[in-house]
Amino acid sequence: MADNIPAGSTTEGAVQVGGGEHRPAEARMSAAPSYDVADFPVPHGREEEWRFTPLERLRGLHDGTATADGGIRFEVTTPEGVTYELVDREDPRLGRAGKPVDRVAAQAYSSFEKAAVFSIPKETVLTEPVRISVQGTGGTAYHHQVVEVGAFAEAVVIVDHTGEATFGSNIEYLVGDGAKLTVVSLQDWADGAVHAGQHTALVGRDATFKSVVLTFGGDLVRLHPRVVYSGPGGEAELYGLYFTDNGQHQEHRLFIDHDTPHCRSNVVYKGALQGKEAHAVWIGDVLIQAAAEGTDTYELNRNLVLTEGARVDSVPNLEIETGEIVGAGHASTTGRFDDEQLFYLMARGIPAEEARRLVVRGFFAELVQQIGVPDLEERLIAKIEEELEASVG
Repeated sequence: MADNIPAGSTTEGAVQVGGGEHRPAEARMSAAPSYDVADFPVPHGREEEWRFTPLERLRGLHDGTATADGGIRFEVTTPEGVTYELVDREDPRLGRAGKPVDRVAAQAYSSFEKAAVFSIPKETVLTEPVRISVQGTGGTAYHHQVVEVGAFAEAVVIVDHTGEATFGSNIEYLVGDGAKLTVVSLQDWADGAVHAGQHTALVGRDATFKSVVLTFGGDLVRLHPRVVYSGPGGEAELYGLYFTDNGQHQEHRLFIDHDTPHCRSNVVYKGALQGKEAHAVWIGDVLIQAAAEGTDTYELNRNLVLTEGARVDSVPNLEIETGEIVGAGHASTTGRFDDEQLFYLMARGIPAEEARRLVVRGFFAELVQQIGVPDLEERLIAKIEEELEASVG
């Protein structure tokens, strides 16, 4: 099924900034990255990075009133050759990808008891994914996780969030030179869960990092995927699929910092929304610094609004500080069903609701194919069907 929806709002193009004083990536935030919670003022909702977030629904993750009184059940399945250990925050592998960029991430870093570190040795090619299950058991919990992939190794990592919790977390991905890492992060929380997390990938020379973020459950989910490069030739592909239901707030704030020459990034996020007060936020920030000659980047966000009462805020931002690039651009589109597609299907005897499902499946098909794990793809398709069935009911 073709991905073709009429635009309720559309923005395309690129913004060129040249000739001025260089602004480091952290200048885009209201406070510089830090491990110290005290370095971040308590947000009030007027700050650029918080203006879309309903702070009262964070349950104190943002202002220090949340107490780590809950827990998570952490289950791990690792193929042969993968090392898994719990370490203190003094471990030198922690923080290598980058520091926390907001108060919640800093709170999570200062509050976890032990960090989980997964190591894939150099030149190891895994034939099965590393599976990490994070199940909330109620209350508030904090967590830190590091996935380290050695040079020329290849791995797939699945992080599956379920259950009930108020959860603050940081995940670091260290992708060695020439390595290939695919990460699938699934947010399938129970209805009342709250999850705020920062995902930071450090991509080595000629390395490939692919992230697939799938968000369905929870009362509020706010994720901050970030990519930085440590050598030329690095590639990052960031894919996302979200289905925002009645009353849910789902926010994805991406930042790609091109500060290294001859690197590439590609972003495709798609969302469907249904129900009263369903609210999806997508922020796509790409910074091409003056030193990043030969950069090639593009970001795309598309949203399909299924019912009245849903709201989308989609803001692509592209800042370029050098003219010596291969290409750069962005696009954002929000709209309702394509009536022509529905008419085409119904004219061939397909009932209206089944035609509607086919349109949504076609809208998401490109992203489902990016997962590459059959059982997870089947689970995702079933989840989409479940969401659509709920909207019909």
